[in-house]
Amino acid sequence: MRQSRSPPASATDPADKPVFWTVSISRLFDLFRDITLEFDDRAIIEPINLGFEEAVKHIRQRMRTERCDAVIAAGSNAAYLKGRLAVPVVIAKASGFDLMQALAKARRQTTQVGVITYQEDLPELADFQSAFGLTVAQRTYVTAEDARERIAEMKAAGIKAIVGAGLITDLAEEAGLSGVFVYSAASIRLAFDDALELARLTQLESSRARAPLADLGRRPRHRLQDLRGDSDAIDAARQAIALFARSPATVLIEGETGTGKELAAQALHQLSPRARQPFIAINCGAVAESLLESELFGYEEGAFTGARRGGHAGLFEAARHGTLFLDEIGEMPLPLQTRLLRVLEEREIIRVGGTRAVPVDVRILCATHCDLAQRVQAGAFRRDLYYRLAVLRLPLPSLRERPQDCVPLALWCLTNALAALGVPAPVNLDAEVRACESALTAYAWPGNVRELRNLMERVALYLAAQPLQALSTSFLLLVAPELGMPRQAAEHGVLLQTPQLPLPSRAAGRPQRDLVEIVAHFAGDRAAAARHLGISRTTLWRRLRDADAAAGAKQEFFDR
Repeated sequence: MRQSRSPPASATDPADKPVFWTVSISRLFDLFRDITLEFDDRAIIEPINLGFEEAVKHIRQRMRTERCDAVIAAGSNAAYLKGRLAVPVVIAKASGFDLMQALAKARRQTTQVGVITYQEDLPELADFQSAFGLTVAQRTYVTAEDARERIAEMKAAGIKAIVGAGLITDLAEEAGLSGVFVYSAASIRLAFDDALELARLTQLESSRARAPLADLGRRPRHRLQDLRGDSDAIDAARQAIALFARSPATVLIEGETGTGKELAAQALHQLSPRARQPFIAINCGAVAESLLESELFGYEEGAFTGARRGGHAGLFEAARHGTLFLDEIGEMPLPLQTRLLRVLEEREIIRVGGTRAVPVDVRILCATHCDLAQRVQAGAFRRDLYYRLAVLRLPLPSLRERPQDCVPLALWCLTNALAALGVPAPVNLDAEVRACESALTAYAWPGNVRELRNLMERVALYLAAQPLQALSTSFLLLVAPELGMPRQAAEHGVLLQTPQLPLPSRAAGRPQRDLVEIVAHFAGDRAAAARHLGISRTTLWRRLRDADAAAGAKQEFFDR
């Protein structure tokens, strides 16, 4: 059983306990209630015995005046809530072991067994049927009416027992069939643990926000030399960064996704006279408008429901004397564009709910992947703000504009990816990568350097699992079939599924034996085995545990 990651009860002040609401109906409500008792010393947990739209209305109403750190739910109810609530929804998921146990229980009652799941089939069920020599009918549903129809179909086909979540088991029993509940207490505990971890991370971020302003800015990790490549295009970008760093003027960094816009922003800060001051970055497209305003400009006490006592300093104040990087500036809502323009002109901000002007000394760097001039023409971006931001413009070249950098970048990324897995780079890796030059340079690289780096991490994992495999063009195309796509298709973002190559660590039908063999190969060193597999030691431990449990369930299944 996974150990709780939360602090002991004695270390938790009741005022600091996270608040969770569990949303469930049917027999899942009883399971939630039982597990709640185990977490009572670490969180304030309240059950809500409602589902779907009723639950949404209830929670939205209470959120106006009450605090809730996360909602915990499961199945179709959780999926419904997740897209309709502003509060995080932690979804309790039935594990493969839960499914095995439920099927074993159903098998003790009848050989005519069915499984009904929400929206998606369970692909592992096919492996289960093949291993056990058992036929299990499988259906999916979206609404309760769908579920009733699927159950009626199964009943007409002679199915006697149906495995599923609470709604399914209730409807199955209503139809005169046996309903076998798929969730276990262990899976529900994992959801509670995940909610506690989410609350812990949120509290950590909140603590950072309450820290003195001088401590808020993180030290940038990247420097000018991290913008790698030998092409004229990237060299021109590096020269522009070195020049622009001397100026206090705003810089608009333009480039496709993955070209290194934040890296360039960090390099600009590192080379500037503000290098010892905070560097703070925010993605304007990833934050809701209501939150973005308070994050940037701060707020006064009582500005809105839930506002922190004493108010809250925004990022402009937090970045004083330093640099504020506004990523994806083109996604900033028009009302906030007006406020940003005022800050740039007046060099002062007014907090949300406040009246006092606060002077700010901040250098603004912005980045965008879209054509801001086009957005200006379309009326989606203020013309006066565009000219104010684009005092200095820094275009970053795409990878397809500098194909001569593909091989050196691939070699550098692959070497680092192998090192991260604890695998030494082959002595002839340089020659092997260069032999793949035609495949690397012919591809359009819509994700640019980020895509190249991620692809090399994938290649490293496969090479680590097959130490005798040389890197060749044919092997590269097996691991990354997108490299063989026509350039036009790649530029339009057509995605391909990576095939599962027959690796020793992933041999079909024998996961437990393979894991044991890999650990034995490393003389019992689980850390080394985990690095070989590209997973954490905790994940390896959990897979070994689950494999043992699954083997026990399989044996129990055949013994009955």
